[in-house]
Amino acid sequence: MIEDLLLNVHRPGQYLGNEWNAYKKDFNSCSLRVALGFPDLYEVGMSNLGLRIIYGVLNNIPDVTCERFFSPEADMEATLKNVCRRMFSWETNRELSDFDFLGFSLGSELNYTNVLSIMELSGLPFEAELRDHNYPLVIGGGPAVMNPEPIAEFFDLFIIGEAEEAIVELLDIYRKFKAEYKNGKLSKENLLTEFSKVGGVYAPSLYHVDYNESGKLIGFSPKIGGLPLKIRKRTVENFNSSYFPCNWVTPYVQTIHDRVTLEIMRGCPNRCRFCQARSQYYPLRIRSKEKVISLANLAYASSGYEELSLAGLSVSDYPDLVNLVTQLTGIFKENSVNLSLPSLKAKSLLGNVSTLIAKIKKTGLTFAPEAGTEKLRQALAKDFSVEEFFRAIGEAYQAGYQHLKLYFLIGLPLENEADIKGIIDFAKETSELKRKINGSPAQINISINPLIPKPHTPLQWFKMASLDSLKEKQGYLRAHCKNRRLKLNFHNFQMAYLEGVLSRGDRKLSKVIMSAYKKGAKFDAWSSFFSFSRWQEAFLEQGVNPQEYIDEKPAGELLPWDFIDTGISKEILLGEFNKCIDM
Repeated sequence: MIEDLLLNVHRPGQYLGNEWNAYKKDFNSCSLRVALGFPDLYEVGMSNLGLRIIYGVLNNIPDVTCERFFSPEADMEATLKNVCRRMFSWETNRELSDFDFLGFSLGSELNYTNVLSIMELSGLPFEAELRDHNYPLVIGGGPAVMNPEPIAEFFDLFIIGEAEEAIVELLDIYRKFKAEYKNGKLSKENLLTEFSKVGGVYAPSLYHVDYNESGKLIGFSPKIGGLPLKIRKRTVENFNSSYFPCNWVTPYVQTIHDRVTLEIMRGCPNRCRFCQARSQYYPLRIRSKEKVISLANLAYASSGYEELSLAGLSVSDYPDLVNLVTQLTGIFKENSVNLSLPSLKAKSLLGNVSTLIAKIKKTGLTFAPEAGTEKLRQALAKDFSVEEFFRAIGEAYQAGYQHLKLYFLIGLPLENEADIKGIIDFAKETSELKRKINGSPAQINISINPLIPKPHTPLQWFKMASLDSLKEKQGYLRAHCKNRRLKLNFHNFQMAYLEGVLSRGDRKLSKVIMSAYKKGAKFDAWSSFFSFSRWQEAFLEQGVNPQEYIDEKPAGELLPWDFIDTGISKEILLGEFNKCIDM
């Protein structure tokens, strides 16, 4: 009994399953069985909208059961090992090895070692080539697979882009060939070749990579005739009518985003040169106001949540946002349901404080200037008007807001000391404006993050700042920020460095990831568990220099992720890169 395992573990409610609105289909009566997981704690995974969408899509297919799994905490992992119990699904407690597919939603490169942990707990060999028809097929999707090469050895398939339609097409093919594959009459290679006919599907074992004597990638090609040289990212064209999980699964325990998340748009009209999400979700698609309101009503009725959050890459650019917010707040006001918004553009608030700001929960407002000077904001192509910003926060202070959060990047192209000082000056001016309005300065929380030049962005050729350089900038900010109303928060630079390496890596990193895991690396996205020394040892052991992945790249160099077509050409990205560095 699963309950016997939970007697002495932290937060046992995260392993129980059976949440409100969770699916629990008859495992044996379903011919196709998918285990869908997030390689992090339940509280993180259940905050992921993508996982919820795929979970609902698959369980609405009559002969498919989709059950969930998440990374167990250390005490639960130890308990499983002590009783020789394999990793199980949340819904029916079936061993993950009993499923046809294991699907991983990969939200961050720092979750890679957790994937290996789950595989080991499930009794699966790490390398895909060692798993035959007796094992589940392992699929990866999510933001991190915009460059899947560092984990290519571990996965049978990747879905590049948006998966809700592609996964259904994959299952249609598997339904046709399952009997032949499971009895050994159809080879795994042939099955993967059939899967590769689905748009957006990439089977790494069907492609060959070449390196020169110095270890630099020089070739990428299909092993079998008829396979595409480039994988076109999958996109849901009719987003307005696409599936949304209105039967919102309501956890027993608190999650990171403990609310209903309403996706009102995909894609972004802006062209910030550092942002990978624009390429990932390109092109821009809008969900109609009527549809959003309908989904909000259904999700609230099914869950009873007291907070609804509007989600999108740039919610401020949603057409007629104020009217949408006004209608939603009017609908849910009597039930005391709060409406929350992510980071906003200042211009979306101007003149609308009474309908937009005053009606949502006053937990603070978040803005992302990204840089402390106009010069760098122009270099990043960041759409941010300082004049509109100060007008908007002035109205926000008058509406009762006491504090703001500001996001900044450091390690940017063309950055100098004046730009770093500009972060402090900007935050100080933001705080002091409130003093002019009502006599006391505002509390400003300043989040400082190093730039990670990600694949499929104009900055993918740019060199990431060194750890020494980042620490120097950190020291400057701390030394010159003495105002008690300004609170600096720094992202872990070593974690960012590793994320940069893994996001820009090639297949040679699979061995490094495996080595780091065997040394104890796990939950690398959590600063309390992260150990940079383990990774340094793993790179050294495998003879791989991590610096080569985050150094500047020549324009003509073959990049590990060049085989992915996002819909935005490499020539366009290069043109934007040149505009940035030539300013």
